[in-house]
Amino acid sequence: MKLITWNIQWARGTDDRVDPRRIIDHARAMADFDVLCLQEVAANFPDLDGNDDTDQFALFAQMLPGFTAIEGIGVDVDDGRGGRKRFGNLILTRYRVAQALRHLLPWEAAATRNMPRVLVEAVAETPLGPVRLMTTHLEYSSPVLRAAQVEGIREVHRMAACRARTPRVPGPHTYAPTPNTASAILTGDFNMRPDDSALARLMAPFEDGTPPLRDLWPAVMGDAPPPPTAFIVDQTYGPPGCLDYVLATSDLAARARRIVCDVDTRASDHQPILVEFDVG
Repeated sequence: MKLITWNIQWARGTDDRVDPRRIIDHARAMADFDVLCLQEVAANFPDLDGNDDTDQFALFAQMLPGFTAIEGIGVDVDDGRGGRKRFGNLILTRYRVAQALRHLLPWEAAATRNMPRVLVEAVAETPLGPVRLMTTHLEYSSPVLRAAQVEGIREVHRMAACRARTPRVPGPHTYAPTPNTASAILTGDFNMRPDDSALARLMAPFEDGTPPLRDLWPAVMGDAPPPPTAFIVDQTYGPPGCLDYVLATSDLAARARRIVCDVDTRASDHQPILVEFDVG
């Protein structure tokens, strides 16, 4: 099972060219992926540098026939012309998605520049069994907001694990049961470096036995430091460093056999990460 996660900056490369096709072509060149998790996807948002009013959520879905597209919208505002401007995350997978969930993360008050953030979740029927595929993009400008969002993600994961071990009475139509599982993969631009206490908190144990999340880079690569995933070209917000991650519960982490970060592409201001899981 091959998964790629990438903050695509609305498909804007470091050459200032917005090119959604380039994103998909490069992801395909990296691997014949089964899951593609994208952050900073835009629809009808010409205010963004170099962008137009393209619905990128729809466009990416069209580019990948046979994949299910699950979008999670964080910013949803009036465009002044009777339409909506939307910005958020997108999961595309060739696996059947039994259930999709969107979780609005806590949005505390902060004087810094900030916006609403979302965690999108697809419960997919994979060769590894049901897996909760999740992707998110956390706040950059405020550690307080980021910490609150981490707690929101932990609560989402805790509740899902609790549902998995608590059979519920089945019912018709909207009450029909769907797969529940504690097995999870969390990807995204966390906007925190490896030594950030918020990252440690995201992976901290739970008191009720919920399986914690593990960083797959050290799980696969040992002591090798993670490569930079952001600020390689533009250091306006700091020196090059790792801000993007793939985490998983231990059962799936044990299946991770390869992890690669492409530090060479300039199709975005962030770098894509590929993880391969052994399904044998």
